[in-house]
Amino acid sequence: MSARHWLGGWGLALALAASAAWGLDPARLDYQLKPRELASGVYVIEGAVEDFAPANGCNIINTGFIVTREGVVVVNTGPSRLYGDQQRAAIRAVTPLPVLRVVNLNLHPDYFFGNQAYADVPLSALPGSMAGMQREGGAYAENLYRVCGDWMRATESTPAREAISPGVLSVGGRELELIRLEGHTDDDLVLIDRHSGVMFAGGLVFYNRIITTPHARVPQWLAALDRLEKMGFSTLVPSHGHVTRGSAGIRQTRDYLTWLDSMLTSAAERGLDMNEVLATPIPERFRHLGAVDTEFLRNVTHLYPRYEQRALAGH
Repeated sequence: MSARHWLGGWGLALALAASAAWGLDPARLDYQLKPRELASGVYVIEGAVEDFAPANGCNIINTGFIVTREGVVVVNTGPSRLYGDQQRAAIRAVTPLPVLRVVNLNLHPDYFFGNQAYADVPLSALPGSMAGMQREGGAYAENLYRVCGDWMRATESTPAREAISPGVLSVGGRELELIRLEGHTDDDLVLIDRHSGVMFAGGLVFYNRIITTPHARVPQWLAALDRLEKMGFSTLVPSHGHVTRGSAGIRQTRDYLTWLDSMLTSAAERGLDMNEVLATPIPERFRHLGAVDTEFLRNVTHLYPRYEQRALAGH
């Protein structure tokens, strides 16, 4: 799935997304980032539970940072250079300690487009994510400029440049467990701060917001969720949506994926065309989720051809 195919769909968001501002002042281009402490030294900066739109500055991702004795580890850097600059200023307001490292959890643009603000520190990701950033970054930038407008000023795709490996990363007296999974993308990184039990689950978990699927493989994603639920954690930070204690976000993501998989399988076996699939009623339990209408359209567009091919092959 190319970046153009994925983000080309974001153009629809301009017409369908709510136009009311999300507490932002577009004239000042101020994201109004407010770090929230989840546990001692562990912070989240929450994005809108919406779709990409100028009204929210295209800030729909949860980023975070962990303050250690020696310095700060940043988790994801947001959708633009401006976000990265303002994120770094928000961190400085919390601690005078230096930023030691940035960790990008996958290849999608709002995970790494703020990397420009951290040119002086290691920018790290899994090798597959790094390759995806390099391959698709130009198309991501082209489409985000179109969708997000002035919020993207002077932003250039800046992929992670240091490969990171699964295992334990020891920083300033804290142990950060890095776990490689797959399903949302081919290389999904999960970070757990073992001192606090806070898990940054990346794109594998959405909560109260419909999933994105440009690089998704549903069976692997479901298997990853099963593994996540068995890991020891206290608080879960999804990529998009609300922070939760416990497994509510994992269960909701699994529920939607399971329904979507079953619905698309049945539709393909019955020979429905894509327009007929798009007319399928969305269960009431999902109707309240953020970006439900636009993201369901993308889910079907991204995934249904694969189900049709499988049905035609007879398995």
